Order: sequence, then C-alpha cells, then structure tokens
Amino acid sequence: MLRQITPGRYDAYEALLHALADGQVWMLLWHGQAGSPDAQYGNMEIDGLGYAPCVTSAQELAASGWNRSHELVAVRDVARALYPDRWGIWLNPHAPGGGVGIPWADLRRIATGLDRMPAGPLRLTEPAIELPQFYALLTQNAHRTPAVRSLRRAWVQPSLGTPYLAIGLDLYDTGQASVDSVRAMMQQSVAAVPDGLPVSTVAMSDAYDPVAMWLLANARPFYDREAHLAPPAPGAGGYGYPQQR
Repeated sequence: MLRQITPGRYDAYEALLHALADGQVWMLLWHGQAGSPDAQYGNMEIDGLGYAPCVTSAQELAASGWNRSHELVAVRDVARALYPDRWGIWLNPHAPGGGVGIPWADLRRIATGLDRMPAGPLRLTEPAIELPQFYALLTQNAHRTPAVRSLRRAWVQPSLGTPYLAIGLDLYDTGQASVDSVRAMMQQSVAAVPDGLPVSTVAMSDAYDPVAMWLLANARPFYDREAHLAPPAPGAGGYGYPQQR
C-alpha cells in the first residue's frame, strides 16, 4: 500500500489508514528497551510537524539497519498515546522515497474511529446554501437551551465522502444533562433542513478537531447568548453580520 501513496491519491491513503488501524508497527526506540520505564521513541520533524519513526514489518526492520531497540505495538495504541501531544508516525523512513508520514490528526481518527470523522485534508468555507428556516429554528431552540453559549457554522468538504454542514456547539458545561438537552435541540431543529443535506455537530471545546479549530479562528457565531443579553453597541450589526459603516 505504501507504494501506492502519491500526491492526490486520497483513496489509497484512506485505505492505508484502515489497514493500519487493524495492524501493528515496529516503533524505533531511541532510548531504553521495550516495556522499560525509560523507553523513548525516536523523533523526526517534517514541515513543522513531529513524527515518531517506525517500520511496517520485521523485514523492513532488518532493511532499515536500525541497531537500537524497537517495540512491536498495535497502531491504535500508539495512536492514542501520540496524538494528544500532536505527534504522528512516519512509516519506513529508510525506504526509497523516504516513506510515508501519518500526521497526528489522522492518528486521532485511527484512535477514535476512522468512520466517525471526515477524511482530510478538509476544505472548510462559510456555508453558501441559504437555510433561513433552519437557522431561525435552531437559534430559537438554542435560546431555550440554557447549556448553549453560542453556535457557529461551516461547510465541510472532505477529501473523500459527502460535503456537509457543520454546526459548532459552544456549551457552558458538558455534563450528561447538558449534552442530552443539546442533542434534543438539534433533533428538533434538523426537521427544517432540506432532505438529503447532511448536518453534523462539533464541540468547540475539542482542541484537536480541525473543524472546531477552523470555526474558532474564522467563523463568527450566528447565535451568541451573551451578545444577545448585552445591550447593542452603536452601529453593530445583527448576528453573523459585519458592523454597518
């Protein structure tokens, strides 16, 4: 599969991720022995991102010439260990062409379920589809749901799969009662979405979700409870609109 990975071949890359999710890799240890408290993976930096080097088979381990220790580990386990610190893995760096890197965002997908998250790289934009009834109903229901602080929106186009509307949920707390109330709010509101238009939600508190990160950096809330409670500033526009000049 590694030989099929070329720029733009997102289908081949996605197939590789699925194969890795059920497989094992030989992690190269820079310090210590497998299972010892001082064991430490090697590290590489490519284009500003950190990776731990590994190989995909005993044959590749022999071909690499690695003369320190190694550790055979399930990819799901190493994914769970590395992605929170924003580290990826680099497969077979000794191979012709330099091997293939799996960045931390894709390790997160492996750790949490590949089918639960969109395949990257993602193209994120403001939604161009007009959905006034849905946004009006969602805003009304959000105002009646005390757990909701604000709502944002984005149009998400995965590298593979169907584009969808993402609603970013900024909540005051993430307790079960709050989550249940917000789930009910969304279920009541999506009735106003045209048939065939997928809608998903993303927690704005998720520091690792690329959609949440984009929303935080690029999208103004279209519902903001605290702005609604505050007196309007002179010359301010409505939710999601620029100030009048």
